[in-house]
Amino acid sequence: MQIKRGEWLLVIFNLAYIIPFTLYYISIKNFEFLWYVFILVAIFLAIAGTLRKTKFDYLILWGLSIWGLMHMVGGGIVVNGEVIYAFKLIPIIENADYSILKYDQFVHFYLYVIVSMAAFHLLSREIKGKANYMILIMATLVSIGIGALNEIAEFSAVLFFPETGVGGYYNNSWDLVFNSFGAILGTVIAHFRKK
Repeated sequence: MQIKRGEWLLVIFNLAYIIPFTLYYISIKNFEFLWYVFILVAIFLAIAGTLRKTKFDYLILWGLSIWGLMHMVGGGIVVNGEVIYAFKLIPIIENADYSILKYDQFVHFYLYVIVSMAAFHLLSREIKGKANYMILIMATLVSIGIGALNEIAEFSAVLFFPETGVGGYYNNSWDLVFNSFGAILGTVIAHFRKK
């Protein structure tokens, strides 16, 4: 497979943060995020290996690449004793059990905007005709389903590693909510981009 110039930029960008964060996580023995690095690399290799068939555009590819960086920063950078994932961006709701809007929730929202755009792209290539509303529904549901798989991956980290920053029931539930909001918005964006 011949790699195009724009794809080389993506490769360089991704390696520029994956390699240093991998070495950093090894040095601090953060096995949870080493697990996430493994998943991230597997996802990126799957996308790269199927790129000539999927024909994802640069918006989707850069969107996923930026998410990867956001994810590595979120779990790796500590400010005032807490990882960036716990950082409160905007104090919309705060109580003893949870707070909104945290960096973690924003990253979940952002990722599923991109995932639903990718799902819409793939489905719209396969489903022809006037079934556009079905593509919207299916792309949203595919993205929400992938979001549920993401939560299973986070839960597996809780099961296999003694200490994680995953959070509890409220964190899991809010992640699913923000995944779903992102999926809906991403599908709408993809629909208007296609028009």
